[in-house]
Amino acid sequence: MNLSSLSERQRERIEQAIRNVPFGDLVGIQLDAVEPGLATMALTVRDELRQNNGVVHGGAIATLIDSAAAFAIIPLLRDDETTTTVDLTVSYVRPLRSGVAHASARVLREGARIIVLSAEVLDEGGNLAATGLTTYLRLSKSKEIIVDTNSLADVK
Repeated sequence: MNLSSLSERQRERIEQAIRNVPFGDLVGIQLDAVEPGLATMALTVRDELRQNNGVVHGGAIATLIDSAAAFAIIPLLRDDETTTTVDLTVSYVRPLRSGVAHASARVLREGARIIVLSAEVLDEGGNLAATGLTTYLRLSKSKEIIVDTNSLADVK
């Protein structure tokens, strides 16, 4: 894992994020490198990630894209900030069947509230397998996020 371009505090935040997101371990995502506004992650294809046609499930690929985007953002955040995904669009270009897939995410625009990123997933041969465009919202850690359940429609 290459974190050499980060400050000590940025490295601590990355390492803390890795520890605090067990879902990445469950799926098998590994961090390759991070610098402010850019991150690369890897996913080894295994049977548990396949859908019924024998290729990697789109949800696993979307998770790889979302994770790479999140790690690209972490070094850009102040200590009192966090972030969450508000939109993710994935275009599946080529099926992933074996080997290790690599996702690279980069910030396209960093605003005061919204951060927009693009991502590419390459198969082991360097062929484009998927692209992603995602939007994140900056949040203050000091403010509690409240969901008004009375305004949610009943789903039956």
